[in-house]
Amino acid sequence: MNTGNKAQQVPEAQEGKGIGNGTFSQANEPWLGAVPADWTSSRIRNIAALSPGFSDGAPLSDELCTVVPMELVSADGKIDASSLQAFEDISSGLTIFEAGDVLFAKITPCMENGKGAYVENLPTRYAFGSTEFHVLRPNGFINPKFLYYYTFNSVFRAYAAENMSGAAGQKRVSSRFLKDTRLFLPPRKEQERIAAFLDASCAAIDAAVAAKQRQLDALNALQKTVIQQAVTSGLNPLIPMKDTDVRWLPKVPKHWRVVRLKDVMEFFNTVRVPVSAADRGLMTEKIYDYYGASGVIDKVDSYLFDGTYILIAEDGANLLTRSKPLAFLASGKFWVNNHAHILKPRWSGDNTFFVNLLESQNYSLYVTGAAQPKLTMENLGRFKLAVPPDEEQKEITEFVHKKNVAYNTIASGIECQIKILLNYRKSLIHECITGQRRISESDLKKVKAYG
Repeated sequence: MNTGNKAQQVPEAQEGKGIGNGTFSQANEPWLGAVPADWTSSRIRNIAALSPGFSDGAPLSDELCTVVPMELVSADGKIDASSLQAFEDISSGLTIFEAGDVLFAKITPCMENGKGAYVENLPTRYAFGSTEFHVLRPNGFINPKFLYYYTFNSVFRAYAAENMSGAAGQKRVSSRFLKDTRLFLPPRKEQERIAAFLDASCAAIDAAVAAKQRQLDALNALQKTVIQQAVTSGLNPLIPMKDTDVRWLPKVPKHWRVVRLKDVMEFFNTVRVPVSAADRGLMTEKIYDYYGASGVIDKVDSYLFDGTYILIAEDGANLLTRSKPLAFLASGKFWVNNHAHILKPRWSGDNTFFVNLLESQNYSLYVTGAAQPKLTMENLGRFKLAVPPDEEQKEITEFVHKKNVAYNTIASGIECQIKILLNYRKSLIHECITGQRRISESDLKKVKAYG
């Protein structure tokens, strides 16, 4: 689309000795309040081409191009451009873009989550992305990175969400909405200064968030190690140990029993019944939890179980990735589908101890299937465990509970710090991009020096 003539209608604000005159005027835009009086109003269509084509002719059939599906664009503006394909092998209909363009995810929930990016560079001339991207190609009136921050602004995204069209779950930001949205622009030099300031500031914030996340990861690893040690070796490091013939249990406390899971746990898999999503959608009184492989996935209007049971996943990638809990308690009245095993201790024992014990184990040698990993009832039943006496189970459960409380308290504090940092990042972008906070050369030098 050629917007050259319209772009010439955008006046360039004058660069003063200071940063504006300190006065503001009402933007008269639903998502904006007051903006600096010296900033210039323009619709996006006048400062960027929407869905542009090849800037330098179509690629040759064997020319390598970058392929970027939606999942390779992050919610913090990063692109994985490592996937390359010959032009002739790329599916028709994908969205063309190139270095210097701005990507904006148009479909829910990707749009609300902040997916988009400034394409600073590419390993190829051209790239092809998801059809769910709007591509903006800035002209000379706007700094490309400044435009990215404008469209990334969480307040702008919330306004865009209010103006989505389409059916639930498939709502999109229309090209008309994007083209007609009015922005307020400082002089080009100030745009560049704001973009550079936000680059440095966001990099510093992201580094702080990454450091906090590493703390969480280390804490989580320590928590798992402490729990595994407790449930597999007990609490007394001086207790006499014995050798076993089980690969993952080289030594266990001498008074513990090494048994197959089915010798101490009873299966209730014959009771479980899957209910389709369509049938669940027709239910009017959905008051009982409906469990799947990783926990509660819905509510239903009836129940199969009444009591406390141990559930452990039967299938799914999580059997190997362990990104979610594999074993968990289910109590009260509930329903279970055919993706989780249902267990109870055969005679006695502490349910929570067994959950912690089962969660601490590595089942990879007993998992079958490549496309769909599966832990069959037969394989789970013959998995060997070391089981302490009932009283010791309770002592270990109490110890693990206290440790979990301590670890979770620390983790909550770190997560709160991460949330504060991310909220500050959002507010900083909004303030800078809308002129509520003016950025001087001194500000830029400081953030580059200390950011």
